[in-house]
Amino acid sequence: MKENLIVLGGGESGVGAAYLAYQRGINVFLSEKNIIQSKYKKILIDNNIDFEEGIHSIDKVLKATEIIISPGISNDSDLIHDINKNNIPIISEIEFASRFTKSKIIGVTGSNGKTTTTSLIYHILKSSGINVGIAGNIGFSFAFLIAENDFDYIVLELSSFQLECISKFKPTIAVITNISHDHLERYNYNYQNYINAKFNIVSNQDRSDYLIFNADDPTIQKELKNRKIQSIKIPFSFSKVDFLNQTYLNNNNIQSEINKNKFMISLESLSLKGKHNTQNSMAATTVAQLLNITNEDIKESLSNFQSINHRMEHVLTIQKVKYINDSKATNVNAVYYALDSMNSPTVWILGGVDKGNNYEELFPLVREKVKAIICLGLDNKKIIDTFSSISDSIIETTSMIEAVNYAYKIAKPNDTVLLSPACSSFDLFENYEDRGNQFKEYVRKL
Repeated sequence: MKENLIVLGGGESGVGAAYLAYQRGINVFLSEKNIIQSKYKKILIDNNIDFEEGIHSIDKVLKATEIIISPGISNDSDLIHDINKNNIPIISEIEFASRFTKSKIIGVTGSNGKTTTTSLIYHILKSSGINVGIAGNIGFSFAFLIAENDFDYIVLELSSFQLECISKFKPTIAVITNISHDHLERYNYNYQNYINAKFNIVSNQDRSDYLIFNADDPTIQKELKNRKIQSIKIPFSFSKVDFLNQTYLNNNNIQSEINKNKFMISLESLSLKGKHNTQNSMAATTVAQLLNITNEDIKESLSNFQSINHRMEHVLTIQKVKYINDSKATNVNAVYYALDSMNSPTVWILGGVDKGNNYEELFPLVREKVKAIICLGLDNKKIIDTFSSISDSIIETTSMIEAVNYAYKIAKPNDTVLLSPACSSFDLFENYEDRGNQFKEYVRKL
């Protein structure tokens, strides 16, 4: 039977998959329910890739021998139900792209810290002279990257969505930074379904592969006890644990002992500050140690790495008030880390599309550190109901300019204004980058 590949979704991953398929001589058709962005449409047109937009033609889709689904498409849609009824295999762009590369894959997932950890690993490898690429949930899609380049190593940031539809994909090194409640609306508010998607990263690993994991994370600890995982496990932790190979904290130093190679760097030397960034640095150090990168190269990279946009990004200090953009904090756990790192009275801007958040774990930090809460969203009822018992100052806003102006009025010298939303951005913004960029724009206009 002639191969007939259908790609659902005309964004970065969908168009990347279609382009890679076209390059490899596979008959491919792309279907996008909405209008395709002009930059992606140009790629399709320039390469004579057949596509449709504004509709999913069910008759065309059901003639597929295999379907690549983009991460944004819901598993509960009627279209997906029809595809499943017809027993047509569904795979992710990650699964598809992995068929066409001999690169060693370092896959990074987790509820928080995966972008920073992925970028940090890439920075260390690149700085030490390794032929390395970076893709996935960051920058280019995996398919676009390998269509145009040939690398020895590729570092992939992998969301739970991207890990859902895999069958053979396996990273040589898998990293799980942490797991906490996130995207539960995608998983019928079943936390275990979300955890299972994350752990797909190790489902095809064998005894020659590695799993680097956060040993301080209770969800990960529980899953490791209940799962048969073939790969070699290497923990990172704030305290020494009972493993031959591990990375841990010792007297304000990160210490790593991997395959009898020892490495140490003081927390003061790290360019990234805060507990969560210490964990990210530990994970990246462990990968670098496994790949026998020299201690000098690891130290230099950890000390000169530039932080990620929209993640605890210092924007400006105005009249002794610090403005911090943490727009990428789209769940409660990420906000916990942000508030925990605050050392001054904080005006906290949060809100957006709720993802089944349980805010109660933030109560101690809000009581201790937050002087005012500014809600930024179309529906702020849950946030107001939750925090009104512990905060006397809660303000509702529906635009970034309004939120920034209120923060400016409330904040006093030596306070901090923190945008750390705990929610998705799609009610008022295109994405978290748009939200963070608007925050920076209006702070700069103060």
